[in-house]
Amino acid sequence: MRRIPRWPAALVLLAALVVPIREAATAAPPSGSDGRSVIVQLFEWKWTDIAAECTNVLGPKGYGGVQISPPQENIVLPQRGYPWWQRYQAISYQLESRSGTRAQFAAMVQACHSAGVKIYADAVINHTAGTWPTDTRGSAGSPFTHYNYPGIYQTQDFHHCGRNDDIANWNDAWEVHNCELVDLADLATETEYVRNRLVAYLNDLISLGVDGFRIDAAKHMPPGDIAAIKSRLNGNPYLYQEVVYGAGEPVQPSQYRGNGDLIEFRYGQQLGAAFRNGSLASLQNLGNGFEPGDSSVVFVDNHDTQRAGALTYKDGAVYTLANVFQLAWPFGTPVVMSSFSFTDNEAGPPSSSDGRTNDVTCGSGWVCEHRQGAIANMVGFRNAVGSAAVSNWWTNGSNQVGFARGDRGYVVVNRDSAALSRTFQTSLAAGTYCDVTRGEVRDGACTGPTVTVDGDGRFTATVPAMSSLAIHHLAKVSSSPSPSPSPTASASVAVNVNATVTTWYGQDVYLVGSIPALGSWNPANAKPLSSASYPVWKATLELPPSTSFQYKYVKKAPDGTITWESDPNRAATTPAGGTLALTDTWR
Repeated sequence: MRRIPRWPAALVLLAALVVPIREAATAAPPSGSDGRSVIVQLFEWKWTDIAAECTNVLGPKGYGGVQISPPQENIVLPQRGYPWWQRYQAISYQLESRSGTRAQFAAMVQACHSAGVKIYADAVINHTAGTWPTDTRGSAGSPFTHYNYPGIYQTQDFHHCGRNDDIANWNDAWEVHNCELVDLADLATETEYVRNRLVAYLNDLISLGVDGFRIDAAKHMPPGDIAAIKSRLNGNPYLYQEVVYGAGEPVQPSQYRGNGDLIEFRYGQQLGAAFRNGSLASLQNLGNGFEPGDSSVVFVDNHDTQRAGALTYKDGAVYTLANVFQLAWPFGTPVVMSSFSFTDNEAGPPSSSDGRTNDVTCGSGWVCEHRQGAIANMVGFRNAVGSAAVSNWWTNGSNQVGFARGDRGYVVVNRDSAALSRTFQTSLAAGTYCDVTRGEVRDGACTGPTVTVDGDGRFTATVPAMSSLAIHHLAKVSSSPSPSPSPTASASVAVNVNATVTTWYGQDVYLVGSIPALGSWNPANAKPLSSASYPVWKATLELPPSTSFQYKYVKKAPDGTITWESDPNRAATTPAGGTLALTDTWR
């Protein structure tokens, strides 16, 4: 089978759109009411590594979900060097792959849920595998041929389009839906038997706690087939569909809107073009002419496009700045890519000579873009600003831009070779704020640069060349001087915490929350509780008066492992004076 980019005719550069600015829409946060709307694609990571990442990085940084690689049994191709795309050729629906076993998969889902992070599986349901030698086996050892998967599918369960093996005419909707995509056996998803198989597979994943699915190659299934499968899924899984826009083609993303969200490829194309060799000023209207923002999933790059000319980690600071902009701009549900490094577009993840994937060690073949300070902290920025609209847009007409997100945040992106020094207008309250692209709040102080917003919402700053600045209302480290409080006002309120939590020997319990006094969701800055009255853990904390906040309890093990209690976040408001009691039980 020849191997070509999986979307041979579909990655079309978007022409510049000249339309009036409108307020960009925001997709419903896939992680629910806690405001965590950012997904990270941990491409080709093992389940054990994802579990640890959820606990130690993703949960604390505020990521809402993980897109995982296809979990089903797939072909194994040592003769091709175990390429990444072997994961997209399904052999059976056993949960055995180089990412791990079924048991490891289930443990990963549980660990991520405990950290407040949801799991979205890449679902390969349009096709099975291509034509390979008869001794080729699946990752669980299953034999197969192109149209025969013993005990699962036989010849009658596939389309045999009769015109040509592969799709030849992308302007023929029947071919797009019924002919083969690069020789991959095309499932007859209109038949009851095939639908039963696919529904059973997806419901099995749902039974293990999977929260939703990226529907791979959705463009090659009629919308009605996907709707029929979705209608039989248990619960209400989140779906986002891979339907690549092609100008003038008969199969369009809009035809799939009723089935779930849509992956908006044009977003990354326009964003990447502006950052690579265009003008950031053109991004004032980013999202106009695309699928609606409240049903779009967007990215700078993904596993396909980073092998087809997209902006990637290889572009260095430009790539980082593009991610900062994406996370600040209120369009769609953003997906942050986390790659392994590659020079060969077909190469698989870092692995041993027999194809076993290596443990993740960032910098040793694993890029880990999602951990990069500016990107990871902008996840918190997006969570903090929520659905606030864009305002106070500023640009030098070229590659320096700044804009507010209502009264909740402000971001500056300088993709210029010279530093940017000026005064910016925000709607933020007066005070000193931490620049979260170059630091973070710890123990009420900023580890990087700060800016001071005056009483009129203005601040003056210098943003270095090829750099950025972002501040938000939850990264405020001090307030401007104000009149002395009246004799009855309190500088702080005593909060008495009583939490019933069962632990094993060596574990400790902490409280972490949304305000700096509670660590700004960073478990490293969480407040310790005393076990003297075990199983009731206690503490008296001093918090600012008349302040609303969210919080959770976390357990810390001697080896540093952190366990978060389950969603949703708890919420409380301190009174103007006196005390507040928090009496809770771990959940």
